[in-house]
Amino acid sequence: MTLQATDHWAWWRKVLFRFSCIYLLLYMSPLSWLGVVAGIGWFGKYYGEVESWLVNLANRTLFHIKDVLVPLNGSGDTSYGYAQLSFFLLVALSGTVVWTLIDKRTQYTKAYYWLLVAVRYYVAMVAFTYGIIKLFGQQMIFPPLSALATPLGDFLPMRFSWYFIGYSTPYQFFSGAVEVVAGLLLLFRRTSTLGAFVAASVFLNVMMMNLCYDIPVKLFSIHLFLFSNFLLLGDANRLLNFFVFNRPTQPSIQYSLPGEWSKRPRLALKATFVLLFLIMPIYKFSAEATQGPIAKKLATGFFSVEQFQGSPVDSLRWQDVVFESNTSGSILTADTLFRQRYRRGYFNYKLDSLTNTITFRKNSFDTTALFTMHYTMPDTNHILLRGKIRTDSVIVDLKRQNRHFQLAERQFHWLSEANR
Repeated sequence: MTLQATDHWAWWRKVLFRFSCIYLLLYMSPLSWLGVVAGIGWFGKYYGEVESWLVNLANRTLFHIKDVLVPLNGSGDTSYGYAQLSFFLLVALSGTVVWTLIDKRTQYTKAYYWLLVAVRYYVAMVAFTYGIIKLFGQQMIFPPLSALATPLGDFLPMRFSWYFIGYSTPYQFFSGAVEVVAGLLLLFRRTSTLGAFVAASVFLNVMMMNLCYDIPVKLFSIHLFLFSNFLLLGDANRLLNFFVFNRPTQPSIQYSLPGEWSKRPRLALKATFVLLFLIMPIYKFSAEATQGPIAKKLATGFFSVEQFQGSPVDSLRWQDVVFESNTSGSILTADTLFRQRYRRGYFNYKLDSLTNTITFRKNSFDTTALFTMHYTMPDTNHILLRGKIRTDSVIVDLKRQNRHFQLAERQFHWLSEANR
């Protein structure tokens, strides 16, 4: 980490530092990182509850973004996300005014150093989190049978981009490896500038994907890109001289750590960080990858509905059924009893081979069943379901179809004689 040592900072630089310090610490919430440490996970929980209470209070009294805020739910761009952003900006602006009025110091070299350390490790933590999951192909999955059976025009841009990346395991691995490399480079002061360059490049691409494909993590990705560039600001003049103006640059003067921060404590903290955010996640995902599926499956494949008896409403009839390689699937139906997505009803199921029953649920984590049906399989290509859906007694006769999806072939050609 390089810092230009000066005895006196310009007033605007001090103001910018004060604002940045308050805002960045609020956004990164470094105290909440303790939640991943065994035994003190409660701290992160209570920290989040207090922050949520303050954000909701500020929204009710000042922002009025929505009467009832929708919490972060996989989307980081919910009304709560924007209220949280407004709250952080308000606190940072107010804190900057108060700090400026009461603090007459001429420079913040030491504080700036520690702020850069916090941002470095925050960006590294996020890079590890998203990079490792990509290394194991778990963030974006290969298009499942239900997606392959969905017309392309029915997909929303986000899902389309998700399957675009998930289609190619090597590409997803590559993108994850670059993120992990960025995180590793940020861990060391000598390579932190290069790491910030790599991180800025990675998160610029992520930010543009989110903006251009309406992926609901726009606010977060914009912050990651800005944070990566914040790490480069201290060397801005030297970098511009080298890359743009073709001028010689001098080695930057490094800020010396206080004497009590000897090499051993720093190495111990760094090793703890690597263990928590790099080694343990890699071990977790590798164990899950080798464990394999445990739950019992009924079948895998695409089934046409040969017969559907019992429902008096045509729109609720099943047109085809897909059973995925796990215990999930989808049905071509407009029935809102199921989780509707892209004109298909999605479900998870649990099989009881002793009673020959299959229980349908909206999601794998739902405890309430939608309905339960008895099943028989005369052979591997036929399934007969009998049971009640709502109040109707229903019989569904399914026949496996040998559907051919060219996209599932994972084609690659060095030699292409025509535009495919």
